[in-house]
Amino acid sequence: MKFKGKFFKGTKIAVSLILVVVAVVCVIARLPQVFSDRDTALAAAAFTLTDGKVYAESGTEPAATGLVQETRPAERAVTEPTMPSAPRDKSGYYDSFGDHDGEERCSVAEKTVQPQGDEVDGCFVTNMTGLDVDFMQLLRSPLTFQIKRDADTPQVLIYHTHTSEAYLDEDVDFFYESYESRTSNTRFNVVATGDAIAAVLEKNGIKTLHDTTVHDATYNGSYDRSARTVQQDMKRYPSVKVALDIHRDALGTEDCKIKTVFEHNGRKAAQIMILAGCDPDNERGFDHWRSNLNFALKLQHTAEKLYPGMTRPLDFGCFAYNEYLCDGSLLIEVGTDANSVDEATYTGQLLADVLARVL
Repeated sequence: MKFKGKFFKGTKIAVSLILVVVAVVCVIARLPQVFSDRDTALAAAAFTLTDGKVYAESGTEPAATGLVQETRPAERAVTEPTMPSAPRDKSGYYDSFGDHDGEERCSVAEKTVQPQGDEVDGCFVTNMTGLDVDFMQLLRSPLTFQIKRDADTPQVLIYHTHTSEAYLDEDVDFFYESYESRTSNTRFNVVATGDAIAAVLEKNGIKTLHDTTVHDATYNGSYDRSARTVQQDMKRYPSVKVALDIHRDALGTEDCKIKTVFEHNGRKAAQIMILAGCDPDNERGFDHWRSNLNFALKLQHTAEKLYPGMTRPLDFGCFAYNEYLCDGSLLIEVGTDANSVDEATYTGQLLADVLARVL
């Protein structure tokens, strides 16, 4: 009996040791998945955050120098885009998965444009003017205009000088030679991005007019035509304080297009580039360019705090476009012609969240 007792005791110890070993092996086997799913993503994010810290999963960050309030109120949560439950109607438009027999197949390359130029509290400006501008002082200065929330009349105007600028129909790494990056189909051009911006602004109590007038039926003179549209809209609605000309860029070569991307909440989105012009000698009647630059810097700064990697460096150059029309007027490029329309509209929602906070 004594021997039997020792045998059972020894067996229990052996079984316990085996279970411990199995448990340790399971944990070790799971480590790569754990790091790839969460820690690696957070570590990668640390390289894009302005102070190199990894923050909690709440998606918020400490406010920097009091310029941006990072806590996201519930009513300002960004609406996640709903993926189509059925194949979208591409009739009259390019179809990546259609019949392209005999066509040359070209490539799409993803690129996240990295920070460069003058750093302004964690955001970046490419100064092409040669002017010595105190960007930090402008960033800290208040906006020169004010909008009203829950107003009865439009406070923000969204329009498109190049209304037909289009996106790819799908997130793919190729395109065929029949792809024309311009279309009147508003489900696939910059109008879709404008719709996304307007919808989120409206949800935030900022009444928005989205003017979808086509200005580029012929390319030459499109800025003159869009300027007249903006002037007419602002005459009809003097309450408009912000006028945003939403475009998309085009990068790469004929056989390899480049799309600019970043990720938020595990989703791919298109990077934006804000353009702010100047007129130091008042040759263009653009004497309030510093006010526009102030607005642009605030958008750039807030976007990078809320959604690291969202912006390409702010383009500050010797141009006016239609920014002379009011001190809340900017040109913003959302993605390129190689970004998918889903990536662009997702960015439109994020951009609207940025706008709501700044305004």
